[in-house]
Parts: sequence; structure tokens; C-alpha cells
Amino acid sequence: MRSRYSAYVLELRQYLLDTWHERTRPAQMERFDSGVKWLGLTVKRAWTTSESEGFVEFVARNRPPGGGAAQRLQELSRFARDESTQGRWQYVDAVDAGEQ
Repeated sequence: MRSRYSAYVLELRQYLLDTWHERTRPAQMERFDSGVKWLGLTVKRAWTTSESEGFVEFVARNRPPGGGAAQRLQELSRFARDESTQGRWQYVDAVDAGEQ
């Protein structure tokens, strides 16, 4: 999760695609919002439900272009790993907190 946050901060589009599970990976990424200032990441909790599925709940904070009030993105992300990824965790999707 921390590496994906850093990739957003640094606008590393290819890294984000490479760490996105093939089931849900878009063909291409949308543009980054230029001028967004990322303020920090807090991982609230992380756990696995099996050897191949895990979850990370996090809060990422940013400030939109031109100043404005800081914003919070809170998400519960699902990650998966399997043989096709040589055992690396990959982002699958955001889930409703009641789903996991």
C-alpha cells in the first residue's frame, strides 16, 4: 500500500499498473490531477483472510490544486496474490467495509 501511495505522489503510472491485479486493471490509467499536493498516508489496519487475499484500510490526505481545503480519501482495499504474480501482492479493488 505504501509503495502504491508513493507511486501516486510521484505519478508513476506504470508502477501502479504493474501492481494492479489483472482481473481489475484498466487498459490505461486516467490522467493524474496535476497540482495535487499529497500530504500523507496513514495505514489504519491490514490483515489477511487467506494466503492469497488481504485487506488494507488507509487514509490518504491531499490538497487540491490552487490551495483549498485538504481532502481525505479513506478506503478499504483488497489485495490478492497468486502464482501469476510470483507471490507478490497486487491491488484488486476498493470494497465496502461490510464485504470483507
